[in-house]
Amino acid sequence: AISMSATDGLQRGMTAVDTGAALAVPVGTTTLGRIFNVLGEPVDEMGDVDMSLTSTIHRAAPSFVELDTQLSIFETGIK
Repeated sequence: AISMSATDGLQRGMTAVDTGAALAVPVGTTTLGRIFNVLGEPVDEMGDVDMSLTSTIHRAAPSFVELDTQLSIFETGIK
């Protein structure tokens, strides 16, 4: 089992629950300008984010024809 949050009070032999769901993070225009941790939780103290549109962290790579071959600047917001 893997824990993606605090494990306070966790002891060997305790029952674990398999949700069967993959890790998912919010996507879309509501995430623009926001800061998230690795679990997709907002950490910028700007309140909750709309979680109605999410995407799993693992997905298939885009096909070759979907790739953009034009030279462009990739803006990340990271300084």
